Amino acid sequence: MDPYHEGSRAVQTRIGVREAADHVGRSIGQDIRDVAAVFLGLQPMLVIGAADEGGRMWSSLLTGEPGFVRATGRRWMSVAAGLPDSDPLVAALAAEGTAVGTIALDPRTRRRMRLNGTAGPTARGFVVEAEQVFSNCPKYLQKRELRASVPARHGAVRREPELTPDQARFVHAADTFFIATASADGADAGHRGGNPGFVRVESPNELSWQDYAGNSMFLTLGNLENDPRAGLLFLDWSTGTTLQLTGTAKTEFGVHGRTNRFTVAEVVQTPHASPLRWSAPEYSPANPPLRESA
Repeated sequence: MDPYHEGSRAVQTRIGVREAADHVGRSIGQDIRDVAAVFLGLQPMLVIGAADEGGRMWSSLLTGEPGFVRATGRRWMSVAAGLPDSDPLVAALAAEGTAVGTIALDPRTRRRMRLNGTAGPTARGFVVEAEQVFSNCPKYLQKRELRASVPARHGAVRREPELTPDQARFVHAADTFFIATASADGADAGHRGGNPGFVRVESPNELSWQDYAGNSMFLTLGNLENDPRAGLLFLDWSTGTTLQLTGTAKTEFGVHGRTNRFTVAEVVQTPHASPLRWSAPEYSPANPPLRESA
């Protein structure tokens, strides 16, 4: 069975990496293998991507003591945590049969794995029936140490139709963000990383970033080929504040590479959303130098 849909195949063909994609695609399976189950059980955070009840894509952060995410069989992942009531995906995770993409990323080891499937609520959180399970390489992951976990104390949630000046500075200083996209086959949650400034704030309602060379799968860009909806998550690793953006994205293919442009529809800022406090980053040696223009 082809692990890629027509959108990903179209991008792979355009760039000329179908053979490489075929090779990497063999790692995509439906089972949660033992090594993946162990990895999940050690993680204090999980990022999830899905559409809200209005169809807009969001990327949200879940945290807990290691063990709050665990494999409960070869095809099932259980999450014993919920989102704060103010999170845009609360209703989606309370519904049966929600298409979700998840990514477990460990900054301490520069390891990450993705699990996409269908979610349903439980008494303690939710479960996901896996449809795609795979790991990604450590490229563009900044290394961080977990310094502390403090009592949760969510601040007042701020909702805006576009980025404020402070939020724009937050985005410009980021070295990491997560992106949720969707296709007819389901949802996906991915990671993007680079040196601070790799995300450009073109205006209060437009961002751009270079699409760096990766694993040739083109799951995110493949989804955007057919469905422009996207949700971004930025995290202040030292304070736990999250910035969630929903909107649309497109990819521009040029002679000097690929540029992604994101149009903001809504912004949700939650102070101290995460109880985790991380160290300053050790930047990935794979991060390219910043270009003068996007």
